[in-house]
Amino acid sequence: MRQLIVRFILPFYLFSFLPLNAQDPVKQYGQLQVRGTQLCSQQGQPVILRGVSLGWHNLWPRFYNKKAVQTLKQDWHASVIRAAMGILIEDNYLENPTFAMQCMTPVIEACIKQNVYVIIDWHSHHLKTQEAKEFFGRMAQKYGKYPHVIYEIYNEPVEDTWTDLKKYAAEVIGEIRRYDPDNIVLVGCPHWDQDIHLVAESPLTGYSNVMYTVHFYAATHGDYLRDRMEDAVKRGIPVFISESGATEASGEGKIDPESEEQWIQLCERLGISWVCWSISDKNESCSMLLPRATATGPWADDVIKPYGKLVKGLLQKYNH
Repeated sequence: MRQLIVRFILPFYLFSFLPLNAQDPVKQYGQLQVRGTQLCSQQGQPVILRGVSLGWHNLWPRFYNKKAVQTLKQDWHASVIRAAMGILIEDNYLENPTFAMQCMTPVIEACIKQNVYVIIDWHSHHLKTQEAKEFFGRMAQKYGKYPHVIYEIYNEPVEDTWTDLKKYAAEVIGEIRRYDPDNIVLVGCPHWDQDIHLVAESPLTGYSNVMYTVHFYAATHGDYLRDRMEDAVKRGIPVFISESGATEASGEGKIDPESEEQWIQLCERLGISWVCWSISDKNESCSMLLPRATATGPWADDVIKPYGKLVKGLLQKYNH
């Protein structure tokens, strides 16, 4: 009789802790690693991270706070949050590094405390090799001991060739690896992270736990980019969608939920992590919140814009 009771109670006991564990992604997955094309847990099991990106820190600094992180984790079910540190536009990191870190630090440290993964994003469209090396060296020294951290070393290259980007990546990754031997590094590819086929022809060599970013906006980017990405994965390239939207590439225009669903289903089938842009209150389609939304959340439905509701629903569906 006792054995029967134990057999009944033990599965129930384990099940009762699953929701709590699922709400703490870093406790669940631990130190991430790349095996072949797949992001994996510390135990080697496949992992798909799903989350949201904050907007540029220098445009929407009010959302860079620990309570916003808590809202995105607990209410939206994000398992990864991207902190987009602006390297362009006014008051950017290069012009005002003190302010940038006043924004970035609370988000990074809140993610660590909340046990959610955090992408430290060098949000630029132009090469700044020495500045990026210095920044990521400091980040690796300070946060490299935490399995929560993912480094995105170049958001969206525009004019750079893949040859130049490989040289840049080698220098920045080399600096990170001086202090952090194993956290994931995300590398951008040419033409707004569209030309993943160029990566497939000549990937970086000699580095572990490196993935390559593809960015899509579903109302603009359809089958041609989906096919290109899938082909790259089949050729052995580990892909991470560090930014995406259901809108047009400009961030404006229509929302295309059908194309968005095709993208998400493809990511799920291929085991690719995906992050949606952005937590901001700009008057544009891909901005998720209205200006009257509080800086911290939680956000009621009446302050979440249509695209934000779509993203929240996707996260709650897939990060159950």
